[in-house]
Formats: sequence, C-alpha cells, structure tokens
Amino acid sequence: MTAQTISTKANSDISKVILQTDELRLFKKAGKPNYDRVKDILGFTKQDISIASGVPFGSIRFDGKVPAELTERFIEWATAIALVHSFFKNETKTILWFKVPNPMLGDVAPRDMIKLGRFKRLLKFIQSALEDVR
Repeated sequence: MTAQTISTKANSDISKVILQTDELRLFKKAGKPNYDRVKDILGFTKQDISIASGVPFGSIRFDGKVPAELTERFIEWATAIALVHSFFKNETKTILWFKVPNPMLGDVAPRDMIKLGRFKRLLKFIQSALEDVR
C-alpha cells in the first residue's frame, strides 16, 4: 500500500466522521462542500480562493459548474475547519484560530497558509496537535 493510498483512506475516514457531526454546516447533502460557509469562515475573497486553489480567477464559480479541482480544495479546507472545531467545540474560537497569526506556524495565520499553498503542512500540524491532546 502506498503512502498516497493511506493518506487518501485516512482523509476519507475523517470526512465520513465530519459528515456525521457537521455542527458548522460545512457540507451539504451528498458530501458536497457548503462553499459559502467555508469561504465565510476563512474570510476568503474570490481572489483569495483563486490563489489558494490554483483555479483561474475567471473559473471561480459556485453554481452547477464548479470546477472539480475547486470542489476538492473546498472539501480539504472544510475538513481542516471541522478538525479544529472538534478541538474547540466553539464556532467563534474556530474561526478566530484560522485568522490569527500562530507562533507555532511561524507567526502566519492558518488561513494565510492555505492561501500560500501550504495546506498540507497546515493539515499535518492540525492532525499532530490533535493527536498530542488525545
């Protein structure tokens, strides 16, 4: 089994748990992300989304023709938000955590790490921190 297979399986398992307990309403039916909710929690503009996802600005849309790559990024971001919320169990603290510079992340706000293309590093940090408290 490859590392990619393990990683994909782990993320799939995480997503299933999140869908069952989705207190922040990050997902809609059929596991589709709630684009507006995720965007609002992260405080992202259309330009931020384009930069963070790598999807061209003109292709950013949230109707029936959402690019598959954009949907994948939103699912990842929603998953990270849900993991942080599983620790705080408080919407306001979760939102604040993503917006305030974090000394453990080099004084960069988690939302800015996402914008800078450092999502995988952020997700590893979140998962490691959650393992440490369990």
